[in-house]
Order: sequence, then structure tokens, then C-alpha cells
Amino acid sequence: MASITDKRKITYADYLKIDDNNRYEIFHGELHMVPAPSPDHQGVSMNLGTLLWSWVKGKRLGRVFNAPTDVIFDDDEIFQPDIIFIRNENKSIIGRNAIQGTPDLIIEIISPSSSFYDTVEKKEIYRKYGVKEYWLVFPDEKAIEILTLEKGSYSEFCRSKKEGIVKSRIIEGLEIDLKDIFE
Repeated sequence: MASITDKRKITYADYLKIDDNNRYEIFHGELHMVPAPSPDHQGVSMNLGTLLWSWVKGKRLGRVFNAPTDVIFDDDEIFQPDIIFIRNENKSIIGRNAIQGTPDLIIEIISPSSSFYDTVEKKEIYRKYGVKEYWLVFPDEKAIEILTLEKGSYSEFCRSKKEGIVKSRIIEGLEIDLKDIFE
């Protein structure tokens, strides 16, 4: 079994052999432990995931997944985003054990300990692999920033803090009131 302290490149096969019940991601070929989310983080994830799932299911637009679900971009980049959306026309990437390809939308709920990792490092990987829409959710600030991929770069599509509505560009008609997420 691969040691979690190894600094060598790790493969997905090595990753699957880890049996210590912790959460991990592979970033640039190195194993990174992901801390357990806080109750506040989980509450926001549950609220947002339920709202997104209800809309997508009601309109039969695709599939919604919650962490921990592996997203394999390639052998060196494997993540467990908080919430994932995959359109019907992209569902061939849904494998038996993992998402094997680029989801249409990824949501990361930002914790103080993961802020740089989620807002800079993961954002760059998601851009590189063509994630069309990336939501950054900040529970402490009660804010959401929605980025959309345009000409190979992320641009702010929508932002709201403390009150108001956020909407998706790729999920037609989806609008969510912040009070339904953070309260």
C-alpha cells in the first residue's frame, strides 16, 4: 500500500488501495489528504446539493453527485469536488467507480484551510480541463461566486453576498436564493 507521506507520484491504482477511511485527492501526481468538512460546510453542501438536484431531476437535465465522488481528469489530477453536475449529453463520463472526464459544473465549498487550494490551484486545473462552470461557495461570508469558462479563461458570471439570487449559465432557469443555502 502507498504511504500517505510518500512524495513519489501516486497512481489511481495506488490511491484505490488506501484503506484508512480518510479523504484524499491527487494533485500534480501527489497524494493530498482532504480534511473532514465542518458541520457548517456540510449543511451548506446539503442545502445547495438538494436545491440543485431537485431542479436538475425535475427538468431531467443530467446527474448531480456529492462528495466523496472521484473525478479523474488524468492520472495526475483526481479530485473530490463538493458537488458535481453532468449534463445528459456528457453522461458517458460517469463510470462505475468514478467520473472519468470533465464534469460540466463543479462546486467547491471553501473552508479557511482550503481557500488557496480551491480558489487558485484547483481552479487552474478545472480551467485546464474545461469545466464550463465553477462555483466558489464561501460559508463564512455567505457568498457565492460563479465563474464560467470563456475562450479558455474563467470570467465572473454571477456573484452574490449575504442576500440575493445566484443563477447558472449552463443549467437553464436555475436560480437559487442565498437564504435557502446559508440559513
